[in-house]
Amino acid sequence: MKYTKKIELRWSDLDPNFHLRHSAYYDFGAYCRVSFLFDNGVTTKVMHEHSVGPVLFREECFFKREIVFGDEVTINLKLKSVSKDFRKFSMVHEIYKNENVLAALIVVDLAWMHTGLRKITAPPEIIQRTVDVMEKTDDFVIT
Repeated sequence: MKYTKKIELRWSDLDPNFHLRHSAYYDFGAYCRVSFLFDNGVTTKVMHEHSVGPVLFREECFFKREIVFGDEVTINLKLKSVSKDFRKFSMVHEIYKNENVLAALIVVDLAWMHTGLRKITAPPEIIQRTVDVMEKTDDFVIT
């Protein structure tokens, strides 16, 4: 399932050079990931009921083009890899400006943590189904 979010830039998203500050890219990635989960029924209530939550292991951004105030920005979400039991997974975000200019790529490695035990765990079926319907990258793998 293709998933894209439109991002509205705020003045506070800019740095002293009047382009998007580096940390805003990461904020946009987190916003997109959480929005995808919520839009597909994996709310904080569901995570709380199952005592699971996502934990971030690695987050890396590749900056391609400047984004400045007034640019139209969208970000998408693709699944790059997932373990057979859905415990661990990697995602890619593509951030575009003005419809078709690739401005940045964000790659994240995540896992599901049991919030009581504080250990990595396989998520419940509702989360597995949600992760499984994400659009996949061309080089998607099951690990």
